[in-house]
Amino acid sequence: MELASAIIAAVVALLVVITVIRSVRIVPQARARNVERFGRYSKTLEPGMNFIVPFIDRVKKEIDLREQVVSFDGQPVITEDNLVVLINTVLFFQVTDPRAADYEITNYILAIEQLTATVLRSVIGTMDLEQTLTSRDKINNALRTVLDDASGKWGIRVTRVEIKAIDPPKSVKDAMEKQMRAEREKRAAILTAEGVRQSKILTAEGEKQSAILTAEGAKQAAILRAEGQAQAIEQVFQAVHDNDPDPKLLAYQYLQTLPQLAQGAGNTFWVIPSEVTTALKMVTNAFSPDQASEESGRPRDRRDRPKDKREPAHEPSAAVTSAEGLNISAVLDAAGVSPVLDAGLSPAIDAPVPDNPAQANGAASADTTIPPDPE
Repeated sequence: MELASAIIAAVVALLVVITVIRSVRIVPQARARNVERFGRYSKTLEPGMNFIVPFIDRVKKEIDLREQVVSFDGQPVITEDNLVVLINTVLFFQVTDPRAADYEITNYILAIEQLTATVLRSVIGTMDLEQTLTSRDKINNALRTVLDDASGKWGIRVTRVEIKAIDPPKSVKDAMEKQMRAEREKRAAILTAEGVRQSKILTAEGEKQSAILTAEGAKQAAILRAEGQAQAIEQVFQAVHDNDPDPKLLAYQYLQTLPQLAQGAGNTFWVIPSEVTTALKMVTNAFSPDQASEESGRPRDRRDRPKDKREPAHEPSAAVTSAEGLNISAVLDAAGVSPVLDAGLSPAIDAPVPDNPAQANGAASADTTIPPDPE
């Protein structure tokens, strides 16, 4: 009897313990559990310790209330230009009503995946491939708006939809790569041409500035050189007029310039001016004894001569002319032009002297052309 009582007490205690355990439910944070009583929704258990009626209430599985991320594989979508592309999407959602998420739809994850695929087809169908690749924000906003409206009655809020990848066909990829390569080569060629253009412009500017500076320098040098020559000529001219040189000295200096007329590789003949005969006569008279005696009696300075006294004219004679010819040859030999003058002046020296002095002066004033030395 006592043994039966002990067994009954043990059974009752075990039932009490089981009843207490089944009547207490602990729900973690950001979780929720729905309770059914006699098969009907009764309440939703909040995070923490909750009490239910054991053997009468049935607690369903936990529902995660945190924001969840679901990645969907590539969905085949046809664009407006009849190209099939695979689009991978990433969905961010959160359960806001555990009761609707449990009783309004069987599998809300699968429902969101299928709804995303249908919305993608409707949105991408109105775009071509280029717009699809460049309008991701537009696609994301359209997907989020449609999914949020459709999943609202399921107790789900779609927070964000992102296009993870858009994979066009391989042929389209190859064409796009060729196009991109061509664009890059075009930009490189344009940049190279711009660089060459800028380089040429800078080089031309530098050459322009260099030419301008060179011309300015040459201009200044020419001006300074001309000023120097002008000053030198002015000083020489002033010195000549101040010193009042003798005409014989000027004639001798004039004869010293004759060899310079024959200088130059391109000269085939040269012309003796008519003034040479006058200069030669003056030099010859300077070395003549009669002329020297006459000069000794004349005043040295031109200013010492009487203004109204005129020198008598002397008519040349054959002897004087021969002496003049000999003295001319000597002067030309001293000047270094005797090889050139011998061939042309010998006939003139050996010729008889004309009786009329005017004819002699006319013959002396004519220009004489002397061919160059064959050497």
